Amino acid sequence: MPVQQQPPAVSVIMPVLNEERHLRTSVRHILEQEYAGELEVVIALGPSTDRTDEIAAELVKEDARVHTVPNPTGRTPAALNAAIKASRHPIVVRVDGHGMLSPDYIATAVRLLEETGAQNVGGIMHAEGENAWEQAVAAAMTSKIGVGNAAFHTGGAAGAAETVYLGVFRREALEQQGGYNEEFIRAQDWELNFRIREAGGLIWFSPELRVSYRPRPSVRALARQYKDYGRWRHVVARYHQGSINLRYLAPPAAVLAIAAGAVVGAAVTPWGFVVPAGYLAAIAAGSVPAGKGLPLKARAQIPVALATMHMSWGFGFLTSPRSLAQRVIASRRPAVKAGD
Repeated sequence: MPVQQQPPAVSVIMPVLNEERHLRTSVRHILEQEYAGELEVVIALGPSTDRTDEIAAELVKEDARVHTVPNPTGRTPAALNAAIKASRHPIVVRVDGHGMLSPDYIATAVRLLEETGAQNVGGIMHAEGENAWEQAVAAAMTSKIGVGNAAFHTGGAAGAAETVYLGVFRREALEQQGGYNEEFIRAQDWELNFRIREAGGLIWFSPELRVSYRPRPSVRALARQYKDYGRWRHVVARYHQGSINLRYLAPPAAVLAIAAGAVVGAAVTPWGFVVPAGYLAAIAAGSVPAGKGLPLKARAQIPVALATMHMSWGFGFLTSPRSLAQRVIASRRPAVKAGD
């Protein structure tokens, strides 16, 4: 009878900043994985102003598989690189401090790496709220009117992808590319996956992989998040010409159209208000199917969440300074192929 091969050991890396609300639960979802291989968790601690460091210290004492490393900059890519350097296993799983892995996430990801030969696999960012506002944001983030046709938000068929949510990597791919480019405060996943693909590696999306995600808890926090997304997506567009498409251009076009309509409506003719009124009518109508099955209080807030996401993303895209892109372009890392 053949001896069953032990699954490869796995390192889970977590960039963490001000995550007292979800960190303990997120780590519990990792440690309770249905996975037969060896497992370690490396938490990169930014300069939090809440109880995150205290909770992380408790987790280290409670389970020998949990370790921490400092990330004094607080920047996500620096945290990821510090955690990668401190980890030791051949499979590297990225998890954020507010992400909850499904029970078979790691086992499924390791199987997919083997079956596809991919360098990185990822799946669905399944937003779930714990109160009415977060439920509204989750509905907006998983609807096509909110995020377009992004497979890792809305689902889709398994296959090759430009990028994936979080990611489960072969360590050799991370080391070959020198880790994350720390100039990319946001969009660092896209940039790293771009280099992996340029070097001939495969990035694979599968709906079998699912991470529950806790949305931002307020309008202000959501607006800041999506403004940063738009700002850095414009950096990516300048960094890699040809990477932009209509889905990315829709929010800035909406911001410009609504602003122009409001100015025309106020200064020239009331007909100008048709544009912002039409937008409001569209998101109100789109929120109806998005909110199916939710409590009334959550359904009523979906249009607010949609407008916050669209307008903040569009504003961030339009105001993204060219100097930021120039600095990032100056830090460009060429893709490194095996044997180079």
